[in-house]
Amino acid sequence: MNQRVLQVLEYNKIIDKLIEQAETSIGKEETSRVVPEIELSKVNVLQEETDEAVQILRLNKAIPFGGIRDVRESLKRSVIGGVLTASECLDIANTVYGGRQVKNFITGLEEELPILKDLVDDIASLRELEQAIRRCIDDNGEVLDNASSKLRSIRSQIRAFEANVREKLESYTRSHSKMLSDAIVTIRNDRYVLPVKQEYRAQIGGIVHDQSSSGQTLFMEPRAVVDLNNKLQQAVLNERQEIERILSELSVQIAEVEHALTYNLDILAKIDVIHARAKLAMKMKASKPTMNDSGVIKMKQARHPLIPEDEVVANDIEIGEDYTAIVITGPNTGGKTVTLKMVGLCTLMAQSGLQIPAFDDCQLAVFEEVFADIGDEQSIEQNLSTFSSHMKNIVSIMEHVNEKSLVLFDELGSGTDPSEGAALAMAILDEVIDRKARVIATTHYPELKAYGYNRENVVNASVEFDVESLQPTYRLLIGVPGRSNAFDISRRLGLRPEIIDYAKSLVGVDSKSVENMIASLEKSKIAAERQYEEAYQTLLESERLRKEIEKEWQTFEQKKAELFRKAEEKAEKALIQAREEAEIIVNEIRQMKNNTALKEHEWIEAKKMLEEAQPHLNKKSKATSENQNDEKGSLTPGDEIKLLTVNQQGVVLEKLSDSEYLIQVGIMKVKAKRKDLQYIGKQKLETERVVTTIRGSSHRVKTELDLRGERYEDAIHLLEKYIDDCLIAGYSQVTIIHGKGTGALRTGVQTFVKNHPAISSARPGGSGEGGSGVTVLELK
Repeated sequence: MNQRVLQVLEYNKIIDKLIEQAETSIGKEETSRVVPEIELSKVNVLQEETDEAVQILRLNKAIPFGGIRDVRESLKRSVIGGVLTASECLDIANTVYGGRQVKNFITGLEEELPILKDLVDDIASLRELEQAIRRCIDDNGEVLDNASSKLRSIRSQIRAFEANVREKLESYTRSHSKMLSDAIVTIRNDRYVLPVKQEYRAQIGGIVHDQSSSGQTLFMEPRAVVDLNNKLQQAVLNERQEIERILSELSVQIAEVEHALTYNLDILAKIDVIHARAKLAMKMKASKPTMNDSGVIKMKQARHPLIPEDEVVANDIEIGEDYTAIVITGPNTGGKTVTLKMVGLCTLMAQSGLQIPAFDDCQLAVFEEVFADIGDEQSIEQNLSTFSSHMKNIVSIMEHVNEKSLVLFDELGSGTDPSEGAALAMAILDEVIDRKARVIATTHYPELKAYGYNRENVVNASVEFDVESLQPTYRLLIGVPGRSNAFDISRRLGLRPEIIDYAKSLVGVDSKSVENMIASLEKSKIAAERQYEEAYQTLLESERLRKEIEKEWQTFEQKKAELFRKAEEKAEKALIQAREEAEIIVNEIRQMKNNTALKEHEWIEAKKMLEEAQPHLNKKSKATSENQNDEKGSLTPGDEIKLLTVNQQGVVLEKLSDSEYLIQVGIMKVKAKRKDLQYIGKQKLETERVVTTIRGSSHRVKTELDLRGERYEDAIHLLEKYIDDCLIAGYSQVTIIHGKGTGALRTGVQTFVKNHPAISSARPGGSGEGGSGVTVLELK
């Protein structure tokens, strides 16, 4: 892409904004090299990359780039045998860790992100190298004592020598304090010294390493510590050598994986660029364009990306299908040049993988070249006039333009005689259109207003001007040429009406007709756009309501499904409990058969009755067929019904509509459709149901309860349930066996008996009943 065009359209400012969004130094460097692509397949991949990163940001998540450094120079030095510093090794470990964090983050996302996930799959883990570095170097970039046993031993010696030296020197500070400028131990030339007064130099004795600016204080190393200082310095030297050896080993390990590390950095830089493109898209409230190679541009409410959002005026722009050229006319400072730059800059952004500030479903074309002749490039040094400078640029454009070009002309043909300039502008436009390029041109020439009506592939456009406020609105009107507002503006500014009327009389009839036609077109265009905006807002509101209704319906369906699921679970539990109870009954009947002279036909009849008494969960298909036999239409409150979806009986509480009822099934009140209800009959008396229950339960409850061996709490719980069962069974007297023991269980039973409303009296057992080990209860 032509560098001059990138500068004219201010593409570099977009790149500067993009660099600000990058998180890492390698990402910023890679971002600075971003240029528009000219192959549709590559541009589509770039747009898909950006869209995947935008999906992540919409989830209020961000790719973690912490710790990643540009370590490429360190890697190169390690390969040629250089020894890296501890901080360089630490940067490499942090970069390895950061790369692994990026990989884990993107891999762990549930969203479909094929491009990003494919990218991070190639990031090498290199966990062993990171662990090797962190075993030797701490987070501050210092080599650890545990990096080697030798280093640990040397540092132990250093600490011992330092302690001895300090101890001796501190004894000097106590015993020779009058000879010292200050009673402290300090360091000069890496050796421990004392600040000695000049006049006591001989008394202290030793080596002078430095002196104060006044010369009154000498920093001396007493003879008594010279040997210890020498040993300390040797230990320090040994420490440096051992650290050098450790770093050398780490550098060798780093060099061995230099290729993998460099590849990791390339991937991380690319991901950072993608992430930066997504962040810029979110900041600009941009959308993903659909790219094509057929020269079609369709943008709804597109904004210039470099103008603040509260100042920019959004416009619709379309070119490439019904027409391939747009000629924009209108007043100066009306927004013509901004429109040209907006189209060109959005095209370059899209071809760079950036989303564009426009509504969704926009389309942009991939061009091999974008040409622009915008602005006054008059050069005094080259002795070029405005016209000459423009023409020189146009000549260069005409040499390269083809069907894969977007051409932007600002004030085409200006700077010379109007008639000649207009003719030259039409000739240039004809040539560019014949080469099938896409062209947008701005002009002041009235002759070009008719140009769009006389050419098949050309459409007129204008920028709107508000005569009342004498200000441009910056709105682009496609299909309406700009008209002269000189008379209206003059009237608003106070020019006398008779002068204006006389001026109008001097204008030709044809010119008046054209101006009237333009005014009518402009009025119709504005009205149509206003209606379109109202319709669009109505569409948005309808779409919002539709989504809300769908969401509410989905919530309703989920609640409905949850209620049915709970009902089915409850029915299933009831079935399991019934089967367990049935097993107990069967076992008891079998024992009766073995122990008594029960007749075989009586056994078979009892078994049949038992099977009929068990609840069964029928399938929905069976329930539906049963419902077809339901002859009653409308139900009334009090009717007994069967809820076919869970095969449970209930009663109708309220009729909600012709097809929906409020029913009670067990303890649950639910709404049900008529088709799911089978009419059984009128509600039976409560006493009848109780009698039926008693008849079915009495033979299973014994007249005595043995609580011996039970824990106190469990025994009281069993007793409470047993009393309820006996009341249902209709027993008047029962025996509770609690044993004698410590008497705690007997006391608990007696306390329970006193507080139970259904027990009329209680007495200890008689001599033949178990004595004090039992309690006989009389039930109401």
